[in-house]
This record gives sequence, structure tokens and C-alpha cells, in this order.
Amino acid sequence: MAVGLEEFKREFTKAVIEGYAAIFAGAGISRASGYANWKELLSVIAKDIGLDVDRETDLVAVAQYYKNEKGDRRDGINQRIINEFTRCAQQNINIEILTRLPITSYWTTNYDELIEDNLKSNKRKPDIKANQDSLANNIYDRDAVVYKMHGDVRNPSEAVITKDDYETYNQKRPLFTTALQGDLISKTFLFIGFSFEDPNLEYILSRIKVLLGENTRTHYCFLKKVILADFSNEDEYKYAAIKQELKVNDLRRYGIEAVILDSYDQITKILADIEENYRINNIFISGSAAEYGDGWQEADAIGFMHNLSRRLVVENYRVISGFGLGVGSVIINGALEEIMTSKFKHVEEHLCLRPFPQIQSGTKLLSDSWEEYRQEMIDNCGIAIFIFGNKTTEAGITNANGMIREFEIAQDKKKYIIPIGSTGYATKEIWSKVKGNLESYPYLTKYIDLLEVETDVNKLLDLVIAIIKEIRGDL
Repeated sequence: MAVGLEEFKREFTKAVIEGYAAIFAGAGISRASGYANWKELLSVIAKDIGLDVDRETDLVAVAQYYKNEKGDRRDGINQRIINEFTRCAQQNINIEILTRLPITSYWTTNYDELIEDNLKSNKRKPDIKANQDSLANNIYDRDAVVYKMHGDVRNPSEAVITKDDYETYNQKRPLFTTALQGDLISKTFLFIGFSFEDPNLEYILSRIKVLLGENTRTHYCFLKKVILADFSNEDEYKYAAIKQELKVNDLRRYGIEAVILDSYDQITKILADIEENYRINNIFISGSAAEYGDGWQEADAIGFMHNLSRRLVVENYRVISGFGLGVGSVIINGALEEIMTSKFKHVEEHLCLRPFPQIQSGTKLLSDSWEEYRQEMIDNCGIAIFIFGNKTTEAGITNANGMIREFEIAQDKKKYIIPIGSTGYATKEIWSKVKGNLESYPYLTKYIDLLEVETDVNKLLDLVIAIIKEIRGDL
């Protein structure tokens, strides 16, 4: 029996959050970018040697036959790889999402450069491993490693594609096998766009089973459900359904659980859900306070903010702060207290600080820098909490317009918003806007009125955590 979709999303999100998720991308994931699959890649060279690629099941053999017939030369294959995988790529939403996630290990049998290009577009630095020599060298300050175990379009003569290449793989690329075995043991993989007919991967998975026995780690793959409409008669459908069930059961020998889909078009929504679930774990606290107002004693306000960030860390959330006046330092202290006590001093896993520049320098306007900061901070969170929100001006204490802007950005990016209206100032203004449009914030229906009046520190903390758990649901 295949694994349920909700279970998969929950478990893979957990792997992303805790840093042990990995991706194995096959040719199918590149199809949306307009790149060829195996049959399309080999169709022309098959025709050159008198074969019909649609009648062949062993495409590795087709590539080998071509090489044999050309006097042990593979010029035509190399040129096909160059022609097919240097064309301009179309937008690929699935790869965009996968490379935005904080995954550090990407494996692929593809020759194209989609993964590394999308990592760069998402301001993540890739370390590309396309041959044995590259495995021995690490790029400084890398964000992710891209293992191109079958080679790269930039060096097509070394691409793994013929039977000779597969048969000599362990002699020519043994470090790839070793590295993949290590990742399969220590990480949770999502196999995507992959047919499981790759003989090299089959060998590696078999080796993992031998090495680990019954202790094989759980991995996941997507399979489209066999349906009657895909077949010319009911007998063919029944046969294919039986075979798919047997395939699902066989994949478990390698620790791979199949996620059965009605259509591969579902994958984009599934990946988007995983990304949202990951971001919900990141909580942005927006606030500033030149004063705390009549409703709050300074000690109570500081105690609330300190214990809010501390409690979030206890609950394994990551706190993001822009270091607002009168708020930022307290948020940092609360988070650090818990991080140093129970989180093995793993500061970056639980706290992200983005202090705003205060002095104009260089050519970029300070206001432009602030806008970029706000956009990036809020983009990386799933929940935005608003507290207090005032500043000192020549006219006296006024509401902080920067917090209003952060609310607008959070709205535009469809983040979950928690305005603690009882803290007053800009947050009370935000609370009023939220209550006036409460149908857009259904998770606040039970809590909106309490958010306006509750000032007891412990009750307010419990209230915020309850709202967050309502947002997260069964995650």
C-alpha cells in the first residue's frame, strides 16, 4: 500500500526543516522546461541505425548500438546532448520551488543545468560535482551541492549514456557511488521525474539494501495512478494496475515509499504546500517601541516579548527579527536564552537577525535598502506577529509607518498575520484592518477579540501559541 499524501508532506517538510532532505531529479522534471526525455534524445540516432525508438525498451542498448556502428565513436550522441540541453529553458515551477527550499543535496542523472541555474537565481551558491575531480574539491561558502552523476552538457563526451558507460561506472566514477550511498543512508530523498529504470541507480539501491539490511532509511517517489482511460481495453488496465502494485511493493525493498497521484500535474501544488509548511516554521516578529503605552508596564512588556521569542524557540520555530527599537534586543535575548540552554547553541537554526541600516552610504537610498530588507525577511517567513509599533518624531510619539508597510507586504505575500492589538499603536491599526476583513483570516475567528484586550503575559503567550498551532493544523 502506498504512503498517504498528507503523511508524505508532513514527513518531508520535517526533513526540510531539520536539514536532512535531499532531491534526486530524473529526466521527467526537466520536461516542463522543454528539454528532451530519453526517447526524444535518442530518436534521431536510433533512426540513423535503422531502429524505431518507440519500439525499444532498452534505450541504453540503443545508444551502445549506435556507438558500435560508428566504429566506437559517439560524436553523434555528444552533439545531440549539446543541441538538446543548451537551448533556452522555459520556466520550471517545480525546480524553482525545490531550489528555494533549504535543501543542501541535489542529485540528478540529467545533463542540463536547470538545478544549478535556479539555485543561482534564488541567491544560493551551488557546488557542482560533474566528474571525479570535482568531488575532491569544495567551493567556499556553498549553499548546496549538485551531484551530476551522469555528467554534464558542458562535457558531453563523458556523459553516461551507453552500456560501456554503465558497465565501467564503478571504475570511472566510484566516488559518486560512495557519496550517494552516504546520502541515502543519512538523508530522506524525494525521487522526482525519475522512472526507476536507470540501471546505475538500480545497482546503487541494491547495494544500499545489502549494506543496511532491514535498517534502510525511508525515501519517497511520485507515481501516477493507473487508470482505465489510459488503456485501450479493461484487460490491459487490470494488468497495468497489478504491475503497479507490485512495483510499489518492490520499491519498499530499497526503503522507497510511493506517493500515488491522479496526475503528475499535482506535483506543483504538493511542492508549494511543502514550501508553505516549511515557511510556517519561520516566524517574523515585527515591532518597535519608543514607549510601551498606558496599557503596559515596561517590565510586563519586556517580559512578554522576551518570553514570546523564548517560547517560540522552545516550540522549535525559527524567529526572524528586524531589530526594531525597544523590541529587537528583547526578542534576541529571549531567543538566545533558550538556544544556549537547550538547542546546543545552534543560533542560526532558531534565530535570524536582520538589523536595518541607519546611515546613508553608497549609491543606494536608505529607503530602498529598507524595502529590500522587508521584502526578503517576510518572504522567508510563514507567520508574521505584530506588536506595539511606535516611534519618536519631531511631533512626538507616532505610529510606526514601517510596521504598516510590513503588514502590507505580509498581506501581499499571503502570510499568516497575528496582530496583538492589546499592545496598541500601529499594531492596533493593523488589528482593526484584520478584524474588518476577518473572512480572509479564518484562523483568527476564535481569537480576534482576545487579541485586542488580553494583557496578562502568560495568557497572551498561550493565546499566540494556540493561534500558531491552529495555523499549522496537523503538521
